[in-house]
Amino acid sequence: MTSRKFLDVSIAGEINLDLILYGLPEKLPVDREILATGFQMTLGGSSAIVAHNLAALGGRVGFSTRIGRDELGRTALERLAENGVDLSRVVYGESSTSTGVTILLHHGGPRRILTYAGTMSEMTRADLDFEYLASARHFHLSSLFLQRALAPDLPALFRDLKQAGLTLSLDTNDDPEDRWDGVLDELLDLVDVFLPNADEICRITRHDNVEEALKLLSHRVPCIAAKCGPLGAMVQIGDKFSRIAPLTVTPVDTIGAGDSFDAGFLYAYLRGLNPIECAAAGNVTGALSTLRPGGTEAFRDSQFRDQFLRQHKFPLA
Repeated sequence: MTSRKFLDVSIAGEINLDLILYGLPEKLPVDREILATGFQMTLGGSSAIVAHNLAALGGRVGFSTRIGRDELGRTALERLAENGVDLSRVVYGESSTSTGVTILLHHGGPRRILTYAGTMSEMTRADLDFEYLASARHFHLSSLFLQRALAPDLPALFRDLKQAGLTLSLDTNDDPEDRWDGVLDELLDLVDVFLPNADEICRITRHDNVEEALKLLSHRVPCIAAKCGPLGAMVQIGDKFSRIAPLTVTPVDTIGAGDSFDAGFLYAYLRGLNPIECAAAGNVTGALSTLRPGGTEAFRDSQFRDQFLRQHKFPLA
């Protein structure tokens, strides 16, 4: 129990594998065999990607999830364990539901994202050890709209964690139903850091302009960092707005870049850096992610990862 008190971040969320097919045409005919030019299997699930990459940076991360007793789940957990993510509170589902999987079809720039939610949509608060979550300094939640069974209890969980002294961050990721409702409105008043991308914050606020969307939420959330892809990031702290320049890289794959930004931002945030420095760190880790397929492969190559981080002055311990 004592060792768990030294966690930097506890994360509760989804884990799956990403199966990525490259070189596919945008128009896909039915009843035909379409040949891809490349394939990659990587760790998937935004929550799991943040946990993996934050641990690869040196953060002490505890990950809570519900998973199936199958090869997909076993492989996904092995990827997390490689970087020392604590998995002592993983729960195995006893139903026939299997671990989720996402199939990503690359068409050059655009891509199709097909997800079977599996066990990720069955996790409830009963699957979570509150003392374990609260033993960290910070709690992070990703993929709000995939946490369907957990969602009704999230406002109370967030309040309890704040009462226990944790800071909280949220990255909603996409809403497959494009409704942007439910408990989100309540959670926005509870989080310390909000990490949407530009499209998400515009959809949440029903506003077309990212800067205006940031202003609309600035009186509710102390720190907002909006990820803007090749344009870098925007940060809103109260009435202060800042743009953070991107890194110039030639991307191989942008899958998981936003989650990798979250990992870099939170790593810097927990070291006491200011939000501008945190977003700059997030830009570094987001750019790093794009240089290998999937959201975690660039972080698994420790020599490549550390060289890139040193080159771009990432604030490693």
